[in-house]
Amino acid sequence: MNLIYRLATEADLIEIVRLLADDPLGAARDPFQLPLPESYYRAFRAIANDPNQELTVAEQNGEIVATFQLSFIPCLTHQGSTRAQVESVRVKSTYRGQGIGTTVFEYIIRRASEKGARLLQLTTDKKRHDAKRFYASLGFVDSHEGMKLNLHQ
Repeated sequence: MNLIYRLATEADLIEIVRLLADDPLGAARDPFQLPLPESYYRAFRAIANDPNQELTVAEQNGEIVATFQLSFIPCLTHQGSTRAQVESVRVKSTYRGQGIGTTVFEYIIRRASEKGARLLQLTTDKKRHDAKRFYASLGFVDSHEGMKLNLHQ
């Protein structure tokens, strides 16, 4: 698969938000609307200016077909190691089932390793049964129970 990976630019933001909204759970959290709310631009700038964050797009034939955010977190655990957290992984719905997700995760794993991460972690909504099976097929193990607290209800 011939994907080109690059850090996202602000010009990519509309397509990234469109990808975030391109599934049932994402559409509830990030309904796509134009113009985009200013909060997306503020968040993009914060991510782009943080050396421990990489918001990446994957292109095929000049079209953005996937995106993800990779965060590098320095930790005292594991003898002062770095862990990588992957979030907001999306493959464009018209490209799903073609192996793009696997190819993207191969890149994510390689990139995390290149940056010295000892551990790559992710969270997924408990309703995403297919995603959980997919992550397990890549070698991720269901080793911890996560919890969240919504601070703005």
